[in-house]
Amino acid sequence: MTDIVVFNFAPMFFQLIVVGLSIAYFSILPAVVIFGVSILFISYSYFIQHIQQKSKLLFNNLEDREKGFISDILTNIDSIKYFGKESVIKAKFKVITEKTKKAGLRYWRYYRWFDSIQILILSIGTLLLVYFPLMDFLAGKITLGTLVFIYTVYGNVVGPMFGFVWGLKGFYRAMADFQYLFEYGKIKNDIKDRKDAKELPIRKGEVNFENISFDYGKRKIFRNFNLKIKPNEKIALVGHSGCGKTTLIKLLYRFYDVKAGAIYIDGYDIEEFKQEFLRGGLSIVPQECILFDDNVYNNILFSNPQASHKEVFDAIKLSQLDKVIKSFPKKEDTIVGERGIKLSGGEKQRVSIARAILANKRILVLDEATSSLDSETEHEIQSALANLLKGRTSIIIAHRLSTIMNADRVVVMRQGEIVQMGRHNQLINQPGEYKRLWNLQKGGYIK
Repeated sequence: MTDIVVFNFAPMFFQLIVVGLSIAYFSILPAVVIFGVSILFISYSYFIQHIQQKSKLLFNNLEDREKGFISDILTNIDSIKYFGKESVIKAKFKVITEKTKKAGLRYWRYYRWFDSIQILILSIGTLLLVYFPLMDFLAGKITLGTLVFIYTVYGNVVGPMFGFVWGLKGFYRAMADFQYLFEYGKIKNDIKDRKDAKELPIRKGEVNFENISFDYGKRKIFRNFNLKIKPNEKIALVGHSGCGKTTLIKLLYRFYDVKAGAIYIDGYDIEEFKQEFLRGGLSIVPQECILFDDNVYNNILFSNPQASHKEVFDAIKLSQLDKVIKSFPKKEDTIVGERGIKLSGGEKQRVSIARAILANKRILVLDEATSSLDSETEHEIQSALANLLKGRTSIIIAHRLSTIMNADRVVVMRQGEIVQMGRHNQLINQPGEYKRLWNLQKGGYIK
């Protein structure tokens, strides 16, 4: 936009003023013609650019959807091939591209009127500019040199006028492209830091959910929910999908704010923390480890960029990743691909555990960290997890009950409520939800 102002708008106005005053010095009528042609030329150009803006926005929107569709297809290429749906996807893509093409043609069609009327305006202006000075010359009012001067400087102002119009096109094109960015700029995060929010350190790792209530719209999740987790305690959250386990973690990370009650860490309400500092004080091993398209070393270093080379390799060893990367072509410098696509599920999970070890936080969340792994790989990773859990407050979400047998407390949830609580050995000998889930699994998954 700065270039447009400097190289398109400014030269045109400068030339118009200089040329207009120069011609007016010799003859007023040709100067009036030049100013009239310029004003009409610019006004028409502005009008067409303005009315085609809506078509440009529609074209941009459809083009973005087309690109988004391509991205989605490339991400799910395996699923398309597994189910033999290449022809179906081609047909869908054809429909989308046809819409984009029609919108593009509708937008570009304005340029036909744009160019033709512009040329018409310039042709009429040129005809008038030829006629009036020529009549003055024949009447002896101006010399031949003055006539040549008028025609020459008129030619000098036509170029900047077209430059102005191209600048105007660029301006409107840029504004259309910026439209959605402007919309993003208007979006405000519902979760805001308090004005007095602090960078509070998490030292003990005590977590307390006190009388919390929370809804997803009309769907009620928690009502006066209470759970206190002691420092260094290993708590396992168990229950069917939708009972509120993951929501509890999202509330702890303050991705949402509770409707009532409060969540405390080391005695401080989490709303007293700055959001980024709060989340930076927690560590998580997610169900699916999403990696950057970078090497193994940098993916681990991401959790603690200040860590030394030795600390990174200690984390690699504790997560038992060292056994895996020995077979990699470039060891820890091997690129893992987009989202870690070049690694297996177990390998990605080891990277995730190494990340969490390197982060070295007092509170750790394991969000079904082994549910996507086979039993053999899970068994191999269990010792890595045991290293990770040492000396930390741990919240373990698990559908596979065999992974939480060594937890200090198992919290059994159903529909946002705690229905049972105790150690694994106690709960399997009591009638209730946990024993029923255990009998359903016998080492497998909850059905």
